[in-house]
Amino acid sequence: MSQSINLIVGLGNPGNEYVDTRHNAGFWFLDELARSYQGHFKTDKKFFGDTARININGHDIWLLKPTTFMNLSGQALQALAQFYKFKIENILVVHDELDLEPGVARLKKAGGHGGHNGLRDISARSGKDFWRLRLGIGHPGDRNKVTGYVLNKASKDDRIAIERAIDNAIRVMPEVVAGETQKAMNTLHGN
Repeated sequence: MSQSINLIVGLGNPGNEYVDTRHNAGFWFLDELARSYQGHFKTDKKFFGDTARININGHDIWLLKPTTFMNLSGQALQALAQFYKFKIENILVVHDELDLEPGVARLKKAGGHGGHNGLRDISARSGKDFWRLRLGIGHPGDRNKVTGYVLNKASKDDRIAIERAIDNAIRVMPEVVAGETQKAMNTLHGN
């Protein structure tokens, strides 16, 4: 039996200079999800981030955008999860994914960090057994160019594709939060 989700964490970097960068795709997702379910973010220092609460089909869900910078994302997740006693397997982390093309979104349970510093910190602090929503941003083609690539704005076409993937992912959130992850994956991965 799949587990329901209590907390959705979007990964990104705080500050106006990072708002439109590819690395902030997790923040883009949470902003759109909050808008879709009338959630409003507020800064919550004890959780090292901006938080909101929404209700999706009777499921109360916490949303968290860490303000710790990407490589310390686990600090915020751990603080909120420990306070509310959320298990790691009841958490969904939304992040940018180099190995998927823009416009592609994939759900996955557990796994490695793939060089993603936000996932690396979360895994080190809380374990790897969390759900992931991977939002494709494409790859620059050379691993030496990755840092500059993720910290720059996506092209107009790529941004449109990423936003389409976000919309598709938001449509399956009722299934995801209810623990019907296979149904959600069938729908999302069919897009």
